[in-house]
Amino acid sequence: MNEKNKISQTLKISILEGDLEGPIYFLGIGGIGMSAIARYFNYRGIKVSGYDKTSTTLTKQLQAEGMQIHYEDNVTLIDKKATLVVYTPAIPASHTELNYYQQNNYTLLKRSDVLGLITKNSFNICVAGTHGKTTTSAMIAHILRDTGYGGTAFLGGIATNYNTNFWSQMPGAPANIKKNVCVVEADEYDRSFLKLSPDVAIITSMDADHLDIYGTAENVEQAFIDFSTKIKPGGCLILKHGLKRTDDFKVKDICTYSITDKKANIYIDKLKIENGAYRFDVINNYWTINNVELNMGGMHNIENAIAAIGVAKYLKIDDNKIKTSVSSFKGVKRRFEYIVKNEDTIYIDDYAHHPEELRALISSAKELFPAKKCTVIFQPHLFSRTQDLADAFAEVLSLADQTVLLPIYPARELPVAGVTSEMILNKMTNKNKCVKEKAELTEWIKENKTALLITAGAGDIDTMIEPVKQAVLEK
Repeated sequence: MNEKNKISQTLKISILEGDLEGPIYFLGIGGIGMSAIARYFNYRGIKVSGYDKTSTTLTKQLQAEGMQIHYEDNVTLIDKKATLVVYTPAIPASHTELNYYQQNNYTLLKRSDVLGLITKNSFNICVAGTHGKTTTSAMIAHILRDTGYGGTAFLGGIATNYNTNFWSQMPGAPANIKKNVCVVEADEYDRSFLKLSPDVAIITSMDADHLDIYGTAENVEQAFIDFSTKIKPGGCLILKHGLKRTDDFKVKDICTYSITDKKANIYIDKLKIENGAYRFDVINNYWTINNVELNMGGMHNIENAIAAIGVAKYLKIDDNKIKTSVSSFKGVKRRFEYIVKNEDTIYIDDYAHHPEELRALISSAKELFPAKKCTVIFQPHLFSRTQDLADAFAEVLSLADQTVLLPIYPARELPVAGVTSEMILNKMTNKNKCVKEKAELTEWIKENKTALLITAGAGDIDTMIEPVKQAVLEK
């Protein structure tokens, strides 16, 4: 073992035991997963600094919390005293700062490795799925915090109740749980979730996605099956009923959940829709929780709530406390988030960037507001995803009464010849469709009827939320 590896091993032990002194530098600190870890170390009193490509609302919050951040790839601005450099796969191999740290023998770890080390010795509730994982993990974390059960949360979205994606609240573990409890959003990208050690694992979905990494839908499914093998002995898998390859999950303790199928271990009954909220009973062979209220839109969010309630029952949290917490849950920023909600106009913003996420979003909005014409403004995310799933995107977006496509947001990718938003547009059966630049959007809204308006996408469409809101309110 060379000297660098010895230092690296020492640092890994320090992270594992929670006594790392730092300082720590983050390459891509503004990423939603990276920022949660940065907040964790900042919370521990360790000096945190980092780089990101652009200034965002989130990076400004991190700076307000005491972290030093710059937005220029410049080695004169980095922390050369860093004992650990954390990076994300989104950072290109040509990045100057990354190369400096590599060439000068600093210890670098991927975000997924650091998260795995932080949580290795805790009691972990890990939520995975190609969609649904952010809301489900945020709801579980909220239930633990709101009921006083306590826990630490590493989320992939900003919980609206607390305006953050990380918190730690351990008033003292209950007698039945001897260790700290962590709620972790388990990210399938780059197989990151295989670094985790769940005591309770939840799988909400495993549709084809990230095919630039996995190649085939079967490989995506296999990764989720591999994730289930990471569950600690005696642990539990909470699985959406009806997923493919269910028989391939070999976990001894499996609990399935469903909105409608009573063959699942947990399901709902007596569903009512009242003023944009849902009321329902949650039923298991051994228990029933009556009249649960969920104050957020989307049938898919009822499904997420069932999974969260299943975890709460597994932890033996009181039924009335569970009901109160579910009712007070305000959701996650950009997950079926109401931006405008009045008699005349509904404006919903959502992070949906996969066809099945869009299907759930559009279907739920139309179900809640059937009398309103539905307009969807969608920004495709990644050239590879657009190319792989163009037919599915076209089919789902045709569910809207009218659709506006923005140009593809490239994120970490270079353009692919022939892959544009027109690729989706030309496959759509909906006649009311067009492609617009972001700069044209507010004027288009002012000139068109948008009684039920949805903006969706995982790129920078969130920068348009406030201008779109103003355009809607001015009509």
